[in-house]
Amino acid sequence: MKKTCNCSTHRPSNLNLITRRGFLDHSLKVGLGVALSTLLDIPPVLRRALAEGHLGDPGPDGKVRKLLFVFLRGANDGLNSLIPIQDPAYGANWRPDILIPKDTSTSYGASALPCDFPESGADGTFTHYPFAIRLGNGFAALHPSLKFLAPVYNAGHLALIHRVGYPRQSRSHFDSQAYWETGDPNNNLNKEGILYRTILQSGYANLRPVTAVSIQSSLPLILRGSEAALTNLSSVSRYDLLNIPIALNTNAVTKADLAIQDANAYPFPTKASRDLLALQYQNLMNTLPLFKDIAAQLAVNFRDDDVTDGDTDWANANGGEGYSLFPTSNNTNGGYLRPGGSTDANKYVVDTGAYNTAGTGFFNNLKAAALVLNKTGAIIAGTEFGGFDTHQNQGGVTGTHANLNRRIAWMMYALRKYFTRYADQCDWDHLTVVTLSEFGRTTVQNSDDGTDHAEAGVVFAAGGSIRGYGSGGPNGTGVFGCHTGDAVPWTPASSPTAQNGSMFGASSRYLKRFVDYRSVLGETIRWLGATQTQLNDIIRGYATEPYLLSGGDASDGTPTVGHLGFLPPPVA
Repeated sequence: MKKTCNCSTHRPSNLNLITRRGFLDHSLKVGLGVALSTLLDIPPVLRRALAEGHLGDPGPDGKVRKLLFVFLRGANDGLNSLIPIQDPAYGANWRPDILIPKDTSTSYGASALPCDFPESGADGTFTHYPFAIRLGNGFAALHPSLKFLAPVYNAGHLALIHRVGYPRQSRSHFDSQAYWETGDPNNNLNKEGILYRTILQSGYANLRPVTAVSIQSSLPLILRGSEAALTNLSSVSRYDLLNIPIALNTNAVTKADLAIQDANAYPFPTKASRDLLALQYQNLMNTLPLFKDIAAQLAVNFRDDDVTDGDTDWANANGGEGYSLFPTSNNTNGGYLRPGGSTDANKYVVDTGAYNTAGTGFFNNLKAAALVLNKTGAIIAGTEFGGFDTHQNQGGVTGTHANLNRRIAWMMYALRKYFTRYADQCDWDHLTVVTLSEFGRTTVQNSDDGTDHAEAGVVFAAGGSIRGYGSGGPNGTGVFGCHTGDAVPWTPASSPTAQNGSMFGASSRYLKRFVDYRSVLGETIRWLGATQTQLNDIIRGYATEPYLLSGGDASDGTPTVGHLGFLPPPVA
């Protein structure tokens, strides 16, 4: 029988039980080096066999389920992303300068309809449609800058999850981001990331050259832990022994690389921690060719296979294909570079602040994360982008928050196309993309035409396995938490001027939550292949707070749902 335990305070009392932890001599576990060197004594096949579940294992079709995460840092205003357009409280009384208006020619109450997709065409601007986009669930709408979510949503590949939070919500950026990343709210002592623990539970942490990778300035807490060193890259192109851009690997650099490799080929006597160093070096050497290939792929211009945004002029002049999927420069940003060589700033698909003058930035990082999942055996990859702390001049249909929404929507649209059209070691059906953001923002705008720190917010989840619109999912619409028919329904305000209902349900001023973020991430990790026992270790609340799985009153008395069913269960 396979048993695991990843909690340092829980150890099997029967020393004859074989567990992964049982192989680690407690007296020697004083640091990373000794822990990993002890693991080296276990045969690799046995090490993997001791892990429960199917995290990182190929399914019957030979494919591994994978996760791409993106942290939206600063706290996204979910009320202006997934809009409760039919709630009387969403209006000019509380958001006079930032609300997204209704389209008076559209019936937002109509149900069982797909999401509208207002294409710009060859001549229109990206923002030519200045109204909330009807989603079709009879209550919610999308910000117009999220229009590229429509094709993903209509394919049934998008879950829009509103009112996500946790008990005793912290409104500190630093604390709340940490709680999301550790999966342990209101515990400032836990320094292990929720996805780090997922990788550790897979049993692959020290068997594969690469299992989880973040592409950003530093390793995020969500992937940090003491028993395995996961990978962070600020630039894939510098994944080299000398940290020199791979494109500049001249003869002199090549000679230096070979000298380092030759020097490390000589055997050394066995001493404490040398096995660990040998393992780390071998893993480094095994990943060098992988990332060299990925660095070369960064230069590839992956394209949409449709006429993007109805821009037939651009498609006809560019081989019948659509826009570039990863806008890492002006010339690859939508239809900006027009046929004939002219330019049109109205045809950007994302704002120009999405990358810096060096051509790097969020979409370069996103592209690298996608390549890592598609070209290596990595199970998890991710990145981040900020700017969501919109205290001032947030904007409405256009402006700061609109531009941030544009990046979210194009990200989901581009990833679906990339992992469908260019699939290699990962395809869209075996990928889930999920966003995280530390909290939502106030129902009432502030005096600086912005919003302040609040409670519940929005999670966007996409992938070919998502049980969204028309896919036979739990409510048939793919909208969770912004729906009057949910198990914990959205309660509209009694009037446009009343401060009641869901939008004022927390502390009489904030959006009240409907689901715990741990339930959303737990369902995602379960889809990756984790057992319930593993979930209890990965997310400690599952062992003590049953509502995370099945729903019920949370520890602060708030009624919540458990797993939403937006993903199917793991393969048995």
